[in-house]
Amino acid sequence: MGKLGTAAALAMVLGTAACSNPYDPGQRAVGGGLLGAGAGAAVSGITGGNVGTGALVGGALGAVGGAVTTPSAPAYGPNGGYPPRGYQRGYGY
Repeated sequence: MGKLGTAAALAMVLGTAACSNPYDPGQRAVGGGLLGAGAGAAVSGITGGNVGTGALVGGALGAVGGAVTTPSAPAYGPNGGYPPRGYQRGYGY
């Protein structure tokens, strides 16, 4: 795979990883796994190692790291994480 193909693959991985809910551990695991796999493959390719092994190890570490570091959703009340209807930030009500 040439430099253009590698850049396109990296752009796709980063773009896909950005499309996740930051408060869902499953989605964070998938996003972290994609980023980790891309990074592991890239580092292995640069250092002369096995690219497949680097992708597997990076993906596993990224998935675990993404799931473990999931923040808790903000609590705005019964609206499922959204502020109440009519709420305007900064007006004190």
